Amino acid sequence: MKYFIPRLFSLTALLLPAAIPAFSQGQPYSLNKIIAKIDNYYVLKSDLEQAKQSYVQQNQTPPADCQLLESLVVQKMLLAKAEIDSVTVEDKMVENQMDSRMSYMIQQFGSEKNLVEAYGKSIESLKSELRQEVKEQMLGQRMQTKITDDVKVSPSEVRKFFNSIPKDSLPYIPAEAEIAHIVRFAKVTREQKDELRKRLLALKERVQKGEDFAKLAGEFSEDVGSAQKGGDLGFAKRGMMVPEFEGAALKLKPGEMSDIVESDFGLHLIQLIETRGAEYHARHILLRPDYNRLDVTDPTRFLDSIRTLILTDTLKFERAAKDFSEDKGTADAGGILRDPQTNSSLMALDGTMDYSLFMTLDTMKVGAVSPPLPYRTEDGKSAVRILYYKRKVNPHTANLKDDYEKIGNIVMANKKNKAIDGWFKKAVGDVYIKVDPEYESCRIIGTQKTEGP
Repeated sequence: MKYFIPRLFSLTALLLPAAIPAFSQGQPYSLNKIIAKIDNYYVLKSDLEQAKQSYVQQNQTPPADCQLLESLVVQKMLLAKAEIDSVTVEDKMVENQMDSRMSYMIQQFGSEKNLVEAYGKSIESLKSELRQEVKEQMLGQRMQTKITDDVKVSPSEVRKFFNSIPKDSLPYIPAEAEIAHIVRFAKVTREQKDELRKRLLALKERVQKGEDFAKLAGEFSEDVGSAQKGGDLGFAKRGMMVPEFEGAALKLKPGEMSDIVESDFGLHLIQLIETRGAEYHARHILLRPDYNRLDVTDPTRFLDSIRTLILTDTLKFERAAKDFSEDKGTADAGGILRDPQTNSSLMALDGTMDYSLFMTLDTMKVGAVSPPLPYRTEDGKSAVRILYYKRKVNPHTANLKDDYEKIGNIVMANKKNKAIDGWFKKAVGDVYIKVDPEYESCRIIGTQKTEGP
């Protein structure tokens, strides 16, 4: 079995499992001892414990402390080198990712109220704690992508790896399914849009009468990240913001306010602060519709008609997904869903699958297309979708025909590990690494640059 699992703990720190952020829930913490220092970044004892807890949350056995610590050290190493190499992520991308994760957490807890009660902190406080963590993860991912961008895998390498696995060590693969969907988002009703417009126009009038835009943004904007800064979005280069926002902002003179601007994020009232060459500096007040009150009538009718065309063989599902699905992440791939852990198009038909999806597939035959079904996206948006049960792979011993994608992913992961190993050996001299004596037996990174205090 060990031959079939990629080496997760070489220098690929960001392969640590993604779990719900480990916010402090008010318990006394005596774990904030620094156990490693990497330039201006630190690894705390609590970081190590939280990494172990991430595995426990996913019903996995945590690796040894030394392996986890090595991954955490390299994660900070990636950040330190990103700083040296001027690798950055835009604040807007951080805010979008953070909002998505918070929406996921709210879903897991059932409501914002349940989440707030569980942690004893407001949503704003939780986001504040999450923001730096998200930014560091995104920086690390960008640095890792930069290092491994040129890594490719050939079919001969996949075959060679598979043939190197002893036959009695080939794993038994459980039943899996390939599924695709076409998604249409619930629509904001005219009444809802009118209500939001009236509220924004009232706020605009208050500014025109002398009230401070920043103060009103802090009180009313539903873009929590910028609201804490008076709606300030900082300097943005052309192309960073959605077109509707950017187009309206660039028409303004410093100090001017826009008309009401609608985008995928909601409705905005924008104030331009200043311009600087090709950059502009704006603040906004954002109001979002209540996603629980959106109208699904039109999306349902639309998907029902698409399903009819597919069932009568007038339209292929893959073509319909590319042309009509509003899930941008899957549309170009014909609507194919991918396992979030492995990125494989085959998803295990077991308890790891989303329960509602599992129960729906249980009532379908392979090749069937479901009627329109209610759907909630990971970032909490209401939608409707039709599912296509494309194929099922019965339980079997791993083989190249059925499991080529999985085996190829493992070969790719191993090659990326080696690329990061090589990068680190070259880059380790650029940063200062120091590990607490408690972990001096761990041989972190295995270089002479690592030393105890």
